Amino acid sequence: MAESQLSSGDIVTAIYKTGKYIGELVEWGSDKALVKVLAVRRHPTQGDLHSPGRVDVAFQQRRALALYEKTWVHPASVKRYEEEVPDYKESLREALEAEVTKLKEKGDPWAERSIEQLEDLKKDYKLT
Repeated sequence: MAESQLSSGDIVTAIYKTGKYIGELVEWGSDKALVKVLAVRRHPTQGDLHSPGRVDVAFQQRRALALYEKTWVHPASVKRYEEEVPDYKESLREALEAEVTKLKEKGDPWAERSIEQLEDLKKDYKLT
């Protein structure tokens, strides 16, 4: 989205690595945008991103960005968000549960390992 269409303070969605967030646009840089996280739309993917679907490699646990955490994202991933911003903790719960549901449908060893990581994160996030 062009810089002229969005300005600081606008509510947007943005992708950071494999997660998707709702946040407040803080600033446009020359090749990036700074976004303050307000809610989670999609929980980050677990495992080694360079070896997707494999469990015989270092399997990384990926946390969602925290409430009010600021991160630089690629401007092309920033889109205006028009709906009501959900509660952070509830959005985190829903995003995590949606990821677990999607992984259960796969049913392969990578999905099972990812679910284990997400269940640990659920406890760490105090969503249980």
